[in-house]
Amino acid sequence: MRVFITGGSGFIGSHVVKRLAQTDHRMHCLVRKTSQIPALEELGATCLVGDVTDKASLLKGIKGCDWVINLANIYSFWEPDIRIYTAVNVVGTRNIMECALESGVSKVIHVSTCTIYGKPADSPFTEESPVGPERFSEYSRTKYEGDRIAWDLHEKKGLPLVMIYPAAVLGAGDPKPSGKYLEDLLNRRLPATVFPNSILTWVYVRDVAEIIVRATEKEDNVGEKYLAGKFELSLREINYMVSEISGVPLPMLQLPDFMVTMNAQLLTWLSRLTKKPPLWGMSVDQIRTMKQGFHVDGSKAERDLGITYTPIRVAIEEAISSFRK
Repeated sequence: MRVFITGGSGFIGSHVVKRLAQTDHRMHCLVRKTSQIPALEELGATCLVGDVTDKASLLKGIKGCDWVINLANIYSFWEPDIRIYTAVNVVGTRNIMECALESGVSKVIHVSTCTIYGKPADSPFTEESPVGPERFSEYSRTKYEGDRIAWDLHEKKGLPLVMIYPAAVLGAGDPKPSGKYLEDLLNRRLPATVFPNSILTWVYVRDVAEIIVRATEKEDNVGEKYLAGKFELSLREINYMVSEISGVPLPMLQLPDFMVTMNAQLLTWLSRLTKKPPLWGMSVDQIRTMKQGFHVDGSKAERDLGITYTPIRVAIEEAISSFRK
């Protein structure tokens, strides 16, 4: 099959491309001029320079393809211009879905995030749990809005949609918030630990890539949702695991919750003035997400797709090794 991929040079996307390189599928990747094009081409991908905000480049790339895997998004908890979230996560998603419909592909895999569920009444929540009333970051809010557009096109116009919702993803070479947190712990940049009792569900990046590929290849699953995640661990447990594996001591100080919130508000305000990210990743959106946590039941992927989740310790070991290199 011919597969059109957006976001193939990203953290999860690069693992999806590596996994697809082990198959007979032909990959066509939408890339920006700043993307790691040689790395994708070495894996056998054909690269097309374009952008999800440019429908002409999308139509050109999707033409002749059977499947679309959409990983393009703005995943961060602070941006100097907040409009970028809507431009990519909402308008970009609409563009991809409309171009996929126009091109007549047989399946669209859209990678969302478990945080669009907010704080549901169900704990842990499943794919069919009603979402909570609030999203805790602009990232989650715009991803949720983009998802609703995609499902609306599925229901009203027959978009052949399958959606994946990863939990907190860990693995080697992660430049995103989870990886940056581990890297800051390793380099002893954090002055204190926060929210030790907050529990998140974690997942190894290669398991997410496996779920995406298996969901793409599976027959008769249009309209399905798959949460990706298994291991519920508190931030305290993650911190101790990082310290044990790396031999790096944890910060001596643990900030009370109210001080964390106050510092995040101050640092986010300063970032609006300087146009630089908040120190230690302490934006209001990231702190709210960490404090709330999320309890995900990703067992459907085990049952329906036959995957086996890798112990999260393996992901942390690989992450530590990659940061040290």
